[in-house]
Amino acid sequence: MIGEFDQEFTLNDFLINVKKTLNLKLLKHTKAHKNTIKKVAICGGSRVFLLKNAINLGADAFITSDIKYHEFFDAENKLVLIDAGHYETEQFTPEIFYTIIQNKFPTFAVRLSKINTNPVNYF
Repeated sequence: MIGEFDQEFTLNDFLINVKKTLNLKLLKHTKAHKNTIKKVAICGGSRVFLLKNAINLGADAFITSDIKYHEFFDAENKLVLIDAGHYETEQFTPEIFYTIIQNKFPTFAVRLSKINTNPVNYF
């Protein structure tokens, strides 16, 4: 998905916001190609293969996960490529599907698990 903010953010403010929103201890990213971010592409999970699409659509940043070392070079200084973590970029998906299912089938009993299945720990 791709979207545009109403106003530009400095790269630093944008990265701080990404870390805060996704509750990240760290994130990996390429160097800034410019000092501001307004148009952002995001795809949860491991979707670096969509990088060229994000570039072609004029994104200032692309957030995904599981980016290999050499794939960071593929950004070619055309946008900021951000690896925010696989679980971290998909962590809100259960709530989204819960809401969709609940709205689509209001008489169906839907339960949302609270179990954290992220196998990755950070030290």
